[in-house]
Amino acid sequence: MMSQKVAILILHGAGTPERNFAEKLIEKIKAGFNRKLPRKKAELELVFEPVYWSAIFAPEQTKLWEQLREYRELDFGRLRRFVLEFLADAVAYQPTRLKDQNYDKVHALIAKSIQKLREKAGNDAPLCVISHSLGTIIASNYFYDLQFKYHNIGPETKWCTSNNPLEQCQTLTLFYTMGSPMALWSLRYIDFGSPISVPSPRIKEYYPNLHGEWLNFYDKDDILAFPLKGINDAYDDAVTKDIEVNAGGLFTSWNPLSHLKYDTDKQVIKPIVNGLVRTWNIVNNR
Repeated sequence: MMSQKVAILILHGAGTPERNFAEKLIEKIKAGFNRKLPRKKAELELVFEPVYWSAIFAPEQTKLWEQLREYRELDFGRLRRFVLEFLADAVAYQPTRLKDQNYDKVHALIAKSIQKLREKAGNDAPLCVISHSLGTIIASNYFYDLQFKYHNIGPETKWCTSNNPLEQCQTLTLFYTMGSPMALWSLRYIDFGSPISVPSPRIKEYYPNLHGEWLNFYDKDDILAFPLKGINDAYDDAVTKDIEVNAGGLFTSWNPLSHLKYDTDKQVIKPIVNGLVRTWNIVNNR
């Protein structure tokens, strides 16, 4: 009898990373999984799908950056460009009343990625979402629309979303947010808004014994990252734990560039691996 695979969706943060942005993270998760379950192979039990959503915004951002640099010489080049890309992504992503909005384009890309996960892992596969920076906002919005605000889903996203448990967010089990600015986004809403439900309220229909979690990793030196349980009572209930880490090495762990180093940090990888191993064991009755 074949085992039930775990589907893993990965969303990068702002800053226009390389297309292989998830490679190191995936390798570290596989290695940790294989150590915990030496008789199983992560390549067979875990299915990964990175979402390179910044491809939608990158060309215009590069053009703007080059124009600004030609106009004036700017200090703090790397950090300044990161801030520009973060703010540009955040502004460009916001939903509007216009057709063909970026909000819908980005979410359609996520929907297509979850379709790929479903094809490899099955209709009922438990879903793990690993997200970083602005990617935590995008992931949260995507699943919030499916759980609570279906009318907010754009036409392209609807067209890309099939009616099965995985694609309808009914098997969402694990949510990991790294360097999340979600606390800033909560200012848009009355009483700082409402979070998604993790695990999905319908998870028990498929896996009665499965318990999910939402772990939020933040570095106190990362000026864009915040703990989430303190936003309001709803977030306090929804988020399992805020975990403070020291992301980065000797040259970045003490400064704002630590925002870019969560995906290789042992304090982040270990809890994620533990969650995946626990989930795999439960859904496979081990």
